[in-house]
Amino acid sequence: DSTKLAIAQSDCIVFVYRIGEKWSEKKAICNKFLQSAPVTCIIWLLTGPIICGLSDGKVRALQIKSNKSQSLYSSESFVVSLCSNTKGTGFLSGHVDGNVIRFFITNDERSQDTQGRVFLHSVPPCALAWCQGQIFVAGCDKRIVFYSNQGKVLKQFDYSRDTTEHELTVACASPSGQAVVVGSFDRLRVYAWNPKMSVWEETTQKDIKNLYTVTALAWKRDGFRVAVANLGGSILFFETVLRRSIWKDKYEITFVGPSQVLLKHLQDEHENIIVSSNYGNEIEDIKIMGKDNYIVARTSDTLIVGDLFRNLISEVLWNNSGKHEKFYFDNCTVCLVFNAGELSLVEYGDNEVLCSVRTEFANPHLLSVRLNERTSQTNNKKLAYLLDLKTVCIMDLVSGIVISQINHESKIDWLELSETGHKLLFRDAKQRLMLIDVATSEKKCIFSSVSFIQWVESSDVAVAQSGTTLAIWYNIDLPEHPTIMSVKGDVIDIVRNNGRTQVIAVDGNNTMNFELDEGLVEFGTAIHDNDYSRAVLFLETIGNSTEAEAMWHNLTNIALKQQDLFLIKRSYAGTGNISKVFFLQQTEEIGQKFTQE
Repeated sequence: DSTKLAIAQSDCIVFVYRIGEKWSEKKAICNKFLQSAPVTCIIWLLTGPIICGLSDGKVRALQIKSNKSQSLYSSESFVVSLCSNTKGTGFLSGHVDGNVIRFFITNDERSQDTQGRVFLHSVPPCALAWCQGQIFVAGCDKRIVFYSNQGKVLKQFDYSRDTTEHELTVACASPSGQAVVVGSFDRLRVYAWNPKMSVWEETTQKDIKNLYTVTALAWKRDGFRVAVANLGGSILFFETVLRRSIWKDKYEITFVGPSQVLLKHLQDEHENIIVSSNYGNEIEDIKIMGKDNYIVARTSDTLIVGDLFRNLISEVLWNNSGKHEKFYFDNCTVCLVFNAGELSLVEYGDNEVLCSVRTEFANPHLLSVRLNERTSQTNNKKLAYLLDLKTVCIMDLVSGIVISQINHESKIDWLELSETGHKLLFRDAKQRLMLIDVATSEKKCIFSSVSFIQWVESSDVAVAQSGTTLAIWYNIDLPEHPTIMSVKGDVIDIVRNNGRTQVIAVDGNNTMNFELDEGLVEFGTAIHDNDYSRAVLFLETIGNSTEAEAMWHNLTNIALKQQDLFLIKRSYAGTGNISKVFFLQQTEEIGQKFTQE
């Protein structure tokens, strides 16, 4: 997070300074690591530990949390360079005898690379970089060599006959691993991976008079800048930009590499967003869609979608479909991609397609997705969609199994799952409102002549309008007991915030608000959150009513499933079933006597 800085000093010690996120924050030493020999090079891996190489050939790991250090291996040869892989899970060390050694801090199941000596270079590998699947090495012989991860020579650039070139002193790979910058005397060279031709190419040579020898290089994590330090003690910053564009004065889109794009907010102080291909493919096209809140990018083999505000990026394997897909961003947790009769769901932040189904109806009003929208101990992901205009299919996205398929006699023009995914509401062409219990596939008609229907946010409360009548189901488990109220105009939305739930209606040029009973709405939330004591306290405050009776009944069923004897007694008392309360008390007393004996 760039809030700490590790500095290796010549007196065999490494200090870690806490520098904070802002310049005004107080600087302090938070860690100190004594070493047995002078530290010659140091890197900080993304996975946590600091790696340092010593003049006696030892390579050590420094743990910040425990303030302890350990030797990883010793080669008995001066360590001249260290570099990390792009994931930060492993590193390479270059030694003065020409050996390059690979070591992994964390296990990578996908990687087939082994630890240990990789190859022997002809000169000390002072300029060392671990690119995407390949290793860059250069040194005092003015030759640049790209090796495979198995140590095979793949590509060479020989500048030994160039009288203006000097020894190559240091190298650094871009965060994507598709570019390398190497420094020498008064010169920087840049090499880029060409994904179409699968070859490394020299792209840029920058001569800087009086720069002298380049001693250190660092590439910013977003790929936008390279820092260069020289023998004279100066530091220079260079932008690494292939092309740049502005989107509606809201975003600056900067291609910092073939497979990496940097998105910068222009109107607020949101952090920059890095969009990159995990497969190293060139990003051919990038668009900002969905009210400028989402991105869609393409490579030759993959599709990239992302939520810009939550900084959740997904890349999935995708066949070349001619760019005829339609994208729907109505759901904040998943992107719906429709193409040629196939609907695919991509969850933001997940690099696999969540589900693909065949359907001709990709209208957001004719399908519903719920992905863990309410607090739950189990992974709850469900999809409801139309197989045809008279058949609803409900799928469990965790197991990939169809859990319910409901046939209806009329065409369906709207459907939506509850946030918990336990109930489904749909409206047919005759304007009848149907309720489906997902677990049992039981279907009921609960209202007619419906013009508006919506679930209340963060609850299992449903609201429907029929003419001037508004029906509210505070307990959807008992649909025969709705709360009825009169409204004027046409209901267009239900808004819940600041402890209030309001129905928004429009009558001509007038906008009216009708407030729902937030307490009853809150009861459903308490039940779902398993906060039964809060639910009981609430029911005790509202007295006797039809709504209260329905909710006591619901609480009784939950208590029986939970086998909570105290809650069962209190729920039966709330419903007025005194005989069962008496029976449970007697049973409890018998159990207590038996325990004492």
